[in-house]
Amino acid sequence: MYEKLHTIEKIAFDFLAVSLVLFYSYAAVIQPAATQYHRGVYVLITYILVFMLYKSTTVLMRIVDYILIILSIGSIGYWIANFEVINYRAGAETPLDMAVAVVGVLIGVELARRVVGTIFVVIGGVFLLYGVYGAYVPDTISHAGADFTELCTSIFYKSDGVFGIMANVLATYVLLFVLFGAFLEKSGAQRFFIDFPLAAVGHKIGGPAKVSVIASGFFGSISGSAIANTVSTGAFTIPMMKKAGFKPHVAGGIEPAASLGGMFMPPIMGAGGFIMAELTGIPYSTIMLVAIFPALMYFFSVYVMVHYEAKKNNLVGKRSEESAMEIMKKEWFYVLPLVVITIFMLSGYSPAYAAILGIIACIVVSWFRKDTRIFLKGFVDASRAGADNSLKIGATVGVIGIIIGVLTFSGLVLTFADIVIELADGSLFLTILFIALASLVLGMGVPVTAAYLITAVVAVPALQSIQVFDPFTGEMVVMGAIAAHMIVYWLSQDSNITPPVCIAAFAGATIAKANMWKTAFTSFKFAKFLYLGPFLFGYIPAFSLGVG
Repeated sequence: MYEKLHTIEKIAFDFLAVSLVLFYSYAAVIQPAATQYHRGVYVLITYILVFMLYKSTTVLMRIVDYILIILSIGSIGYWIANFEVINYRAGAETPLDMAVAVVGVLIGVELARRVVGTIFVVIGGVFLLYGVYGAYVPDTISHAGADFTELCTSIFYKSDGVFGIMANVLATYVLLFVLFGAFLEKSGAQRFFIDFPLAAVGHKIGGPAKVSVIASGFFGSISGSAIANTVSTGAFTIPMMKKAGFKPHVAGGIEPAASLGGMFMPPIMGAGGFIMAELTGIPYSTIMLVAIFPALMYFFSVYVMVHYEAKKNNLVGKRSEESAMEIMKKEWFYVLPLVVITIFMLSGYSPAYAAILGIIACIVVSWFRKDTRIFLKGFVDASRAGADNSLKIGATVGVIGIIIGVLTFSGLVLTFADIVIELADGSLFLTILFIALASLVLGMGVPVTAAYLITAVVAVPALQSIQVFDPFTGEMVVMGAIAAHMIVYWLSQDSNITPPVCIAAFAGATIAKANMWKTAFTSFKFAKFLYLGPFLFGYIPAFSLGVG
């Protein structure tokens, strides 16, 4: 889409992308920005870039795009400029405050429609209606309701709305790690993440599929997106699996099942890991330590299933021209950026600081080979790619703000927890099943990260109301916050591979040229541990290292 922009638009896009890198690098390393600038600049630039990139097709509607950009600058700029004043007069907003809030909320809805899709917007619209007409719904979930303008004012200005936790996490962590992924790819590291596993296991039983599992573990741990992981590694591994004899729907199903593990594989666990740190108050480095063993178990489960699937059909890959040791000797330096990030985060530095050092490490590593050296143009290209990659999740902030804002405004958070507790009647097994169902239904129309945040807000209180038996102490203990969040986080990933809406599986099917439904159910089969993991977190406190 970038290529379709006019020259002036390309220059503006690149300028804003580089500005994001420089501003948030400065904020992470030298001087943190005030709240209104830290969140506001990210949301503002995201809105502008979306309306530039996801543009209308006709000249008339293109004019509308620029009007929306001007309104975005006006409404978000108003929030930034009047942040402290608006907080002081909370509950006594002026007519101008309210008008700006209505415009800001509606722009966020249009933004999400262009990038995420209609279903997500409809869900946001339903929550707006619920916020206004809450007095007319069944008593179980009813509330007093609010005037539309009053509701928009609450959503736009309060800390749990548009500029709330989602905007904060995206600006503080996710943007920088998405940029890190773009710089790592620009440095040429993606080649190593394919070459090394290919040489290590490509010639074994089910070799190409095992390459998919290992490569997805490498790449997924930095991409933080099951779909991006499926498309990037699958473009290479799926044809290789088919050539080795795997049926198209099996090849297309293995890749998304493996790619899914990247969402909970440290050092970068997608946006959800950072949201978890924000919600629980537990350092991200601790969450990394808790997550690594379950993530390795997940990949091991997929690896074993792949092995027996290949053994059953006697499928063997071809030996690589170079050994794994030879590739490691030649390309070992590509691991350095990941090592830098991991060491600094485990040493107690902030994830944002570690991400910036990781980006610097990527630039240094790029100079090890003449053909990958990052000069000024490469820096701009990587900044552009990172900014572009961040838009899909960044475009959700407006509607997520609506949903979380209405959930808080209406008190539905506590109501949902009470309903689950009553239906489950103290049963952890039933509670997890209800949450799994809720996250699956929500995931049909909401991006995975958004599904986790929304489900966590309403479901974690229900989980933490249940006591579980600790076999090591022989006592009943209250479920820890991190275990409860891990349950929700793992279950929120199921919409990637579980029918009827399973975008990662459909992406795998497209690459494999296979039947979408057969591919989806095959992917579901290989990802069984995704559904076992939450029960282990729930029933075995030690599975989360007893943290939280």
